[in-house]
Amino acid sequence: MAVYSPLCSRAILHSPSSSNPQVLPLNSRIRQKFSPLNLPLQNLNPKSLQFLKLNPRFLRFRINYAANQDLSVPENQAVGKEVSVAGKFHEKPAYKQWDSLTATFAGAANVPFLLLQLPQIILNAQNLLAGNKTALFAVPWIGMLTGLLGNLSLLSYFAKKKETEAVVVQTLGVISTYIVLAQLAMAEAMPLLQFTVTSIVVASGLILNFMNFFNLLNSRIWTLWEDFMTVGGLSVLPQVMWATFIPFLPNTAVPGAMAFTVALFVVFMARTGKLTKKATKFVGSISGWTATLLFMWMPIAQMWTNFLNPDNIRGLSAFTMLLAMIGNGLMIPRALFIRDFMWFTGSFWASLLHGWGNLICMYWCNTISWTFFLAATIALVSWLGMALWRDTKAYGYNSPFTSLKKLVSGS
Repeated sequence: MAVYSPLCSRAILHSPSSSNPQVLPLNSRIRQKFSPLNLPLQNLNPKSLQFLKLNPRFLRFRINYAANQDLSVPENQAVGKEVSVAGKFHEKPAYKQWDSLTATFAGAANVPFLLLQLPQIILNAQNLLAGNKTALFAVPWIGMLTGLLGNLSLLSYFAKKKETEAVVVQTLGVISTYIVLAQLAMAEAMPLLQFTVTSIVVASGLILNFMNFFNLLNSRIWTLWEDFMTVGGLSVLPQVMWATFIPFLPNTAVPGAMAFTVALFVVFMARTGKLTKKATKFVGSISGWTATLLFMWMPIAQMWTNFLNPDNIRGLSAFTMLLAMIGNGLMIPRALFIRDFMWFTGSFWASLLHGWGNLICMYWCNTISWTFFLAATIALVSWLGMALWRDTKAYGYNSPFTSLKKLVSGS
């Protein structure tokens, strides 16, 4: 058996008949493997096998080491890279199974998220058919528009990453929210001009995102769309955060206007090459983070409202909060598995605060039973523990803290 160490670039051959290991150059091991093919491998270094670039099938050699694990050079590995001794965990059954399950969980999140918006759509339709347009004024169109912008930003983020299940979730979020806005516009609860602009943005966003998802969009057009979402997200986020604390703060649009100016300047600097590559990459991720922060702020605004008006808690639906906890919780394993820190942060925060956090407020105010709250708590803790444990097993780690460390570092 042989162990390859990238530090010494040699293979240590352990002879079954001797307890003393024999050091054998890696080139000799390669020649032994490929000698029947009469390949010109004399005095070759694995880091300079340039002629094999045209014939990657010749890289199919394997070095077995003491733990009966495999160390293979994959066909698509660039010549000159070090061979990792960690093994090919992505070929293990546990890894493949968890990969498939996390994708299924993320796709299943469509069900609770659709159920969240469906009752409002049905109620609005009933009021419109009954001629009761006044009832629709109770739905704040600015809040719905903010959520729509967040869904569009995350749709662009996941479309770029080719995460199919997450793209479907965000697309349904965009469509369902737009239906509610259309109902508000029909009831004249939303100004026609704002609805028209929103319709253009939604139509353009859906077309551009799906063209980019299927690699049918010019990169310059996609860059312009990303810049638009970056400026829009950065402008809306501070304004929404400011508006949460009105009337304790003055009612003004200054935060949004200042953020809009800063966003335009940052995007201009990035596109004219005035920023470093690292800074430019960060600017490209701003739209996704602003959308995540928008959704993360929603439970804070709700809890602030609960604090100011405890009686309003009785108007909250425990079923709605439970759906929010379940929908976001279903996406946590996938975000952890693919090491997407932004996605994980948003999903974990929303599940913990928007769902479970509001259930705490409702339990504290005696609007739900202790058995309901206890069952929801046990389910959430068990789900998070299972996700962390399965991820640790899938990657072959010894500790779940390693998965969290890799998540934060993005590796």
